[in-house]
Amino acid sequence: MHTEHKIIFGNSQTMLELTDGSIELMVTSPPYPMIQMWDTLFAKADPKIAKLWCKVEADGKEETVTQIYDAMHDYLAKVWEETYRVLVNGGIACINVGDATRSIKGRFKLYPNHSRITEMCEKIGFTALPYILWKKPTTKPKYKGKGAFLGSGFLPPNAYVTLDCEFILLFRKGTLRKFPPHDPKRYGSVFTKKQRDEWFSQIWTMKGTRQTASQLERRTAAYPDEVADRLIKMFSIKGDTVLDPFLGSGTTAKAAMQNERNSVGYEIDQNLLPILTKKTGNDDNKDIDVKMIKR
Repeated sequence: MHTEHKIIFGNSQTMLELTDGSIELMVTSPPYPMIQMWDTLFAKADPKIAKLWCKVEADGKEETVTQIYDAMHDYLAKVWEETYRVLVNGGIACINVGDATRSIKGRFKLYPNHSRITEMCEKIGFTALPYILWKKPTTKPKYKGKGAFLGSGFLPPNAYVTLDCEFILLFRKGTLRKFPPHDPKRYGSVFTKKQRDEWFSQIWTMKGTRQTASQLERRTAAYPDEVADRLIKMFSIKGDTVLDPFLGSGTTAKAAMQNERNSVGYEIDQNLLPILTKKTGNDDNKDIDVKMIKR
């Protein structure tokens, strides 16, 4: 099956290239609010966030930190609003996100990103579906550079539970998708009983993608190919179009290509062009058409 793939270097808060109801599935892993690795990205995207960080350095108030957290999610919410617009009725949005723990000015706190995204998506109009917990067995807590519990080592009561799971949040726009009787693309996309039993259980256990190259590649925080592969097979059929508004290193686009789906990806960082070109290279497959667009 011939498939088309667009990689657009632009801000996904406004997806000018996409019309209403033109996308069947969204799969993404956005920058995680309050994870230090993404502070600079959020600050560049929203000058208000940059000013608030300066204010935290000056006054150290918890109220200011909360304003930063709110502003980061406000930024993401504009992307979820655009996603809602471009999805078909019955389209599914899959968002892989982790919660954050962080000490700022000596105060340790959990920032529950998954619950904030759920709250905002429901306000937009999405219906929340049962989510998946991705348990990452390679995650180990650190204490003074060694594997141990966070906080007070082995002494109660001041240790902290380790964050070793991420959330794959699932949302639907509108009602169930409808198909003609015996639709060949739908029946040609069937999964096995074994796949159904494993994929539709709430806890997934698989290794995270090992980040071995540059800081730029690590910043994309790529999820494993298997995560994107499963979600695309679970919630779309052959010939559908899959959107990733935070394309990063191109994992979602690659999985769409391998599963005979079309794709559209947005990425704000043009420095990722060489990585995306390598991952989505199609020299050996004439049925795959990849276009790079800058705006």
